[in-house]
Amino acid sequence: MAFTEFDTAALPREQRFEWWCEAIGQGVAPIRITTDKASDFTASLSSLGLGPLQLTTLAFPELRSERTAELVRRGDPETYELTLILGGSMAVAQGRNDAALRAGDFALWTSSRPYRGRAASTPGTGAARAIILHLPRKLVPVPEARLDPLLAHALPARSGIGRILADHLVSVAREAPGLDDAECERLGMASLDLAAGLLAVRADAQDRISPETRHQVLLARIDVFIQDYLADPQLDPDAIAAHHHISVRLLHQLFRSRGETVSTAIRRRRLERCSRDLTDPRLLAVPVHAIGARWGLTSPASFSRSFRTAYGVPPGEHRRTALAVRSEATLHASQANDG
Repeated sequence: MAFTEFDTAALPREQRFEWWCEAIGQGVAPIRITTDKASDFTASLSSLGLGPLQLTTLAFPELRSERTAELVRRGDPETYELTLILGGSMAVAQGRNDAALRAGDFALWTSSRPYRGRAASTPGTGAARAIILHLPRKLVPVPEARLDPLLAHALPARSGIGRILADHLVSVAREAPGLDDAECERLGMASLDLAAGLLAVRADAQDRISPETRHQVLLARIDVFIQDYLADPQLDPDAIAAHHHISVRLLHQLFRSRGETVSTAIRRRRLERCSRDLTDPRLLAVPVHAIGARWGLTSPASFSRSFRTAYGVPPGEHRRTALAVRSEATLHASQANDG
């Protein structure tokens, strides 16, 4: 499995900043980094190989970075760096463009040209944190000339396909330690499809991406729509197809590759939400049938049958068992602390 992670806290203070500079130079590209925090540089880094792509997660204090023409000549991985800002504030300048970035923005730059960057903590979002998706330039289907205007510009990640890609990358980063090679390969292709979709939309170059990529992007949009409207009892294939301006037939064709129907996917996700809520002590006073109704399962009898089929027990028994296990675990922990 191509996953590594490291925290500078494991090193002596005098070695931390030097190690960070070397790690960034080897994992991303040769960069000149300066900071006022070198004497006690607290930062973390994790890296996950996704087939031909790489995903890097970073957290670090205030710093300035520069990739000069000389450093480009010294080593160029020939990648587009698509960065999701998770915390702090950042800025990047490349060519004639200069962007100020905040949490919830994507930024794009290329390793093949000089650039400058800076990062700082902010009161609201804390230390600078980011996820970088390293995209080999040769795999990005959008022509370089169409992407140049997007370099060092803020690309929103709060709605539309930007939100879809952001949620995807955060999920992959969270699950990274448990992924095997085959899963990483599949997630790499999915990440490439979504990133290509975002860049094509922002560059007005949708005609340059393949039908397969368009379908994957459409499926991702549909997934987000389903998650957002799970609580609506009217959510069904007709409503989903109408919202996305496609036929119900195409919708079913898109889901066929997943091995479950649209209705099955909706029901599964609703039941997963119900299972989560039933085991939440804060919702103990909410009746079982109301838990089902809040996720669009308005018929108590149908909800009970569907839940039993999926989990092997009725929802009420599932709740009692889960809460009893939680209570026992809490008791054991308390006794251990007392001891």
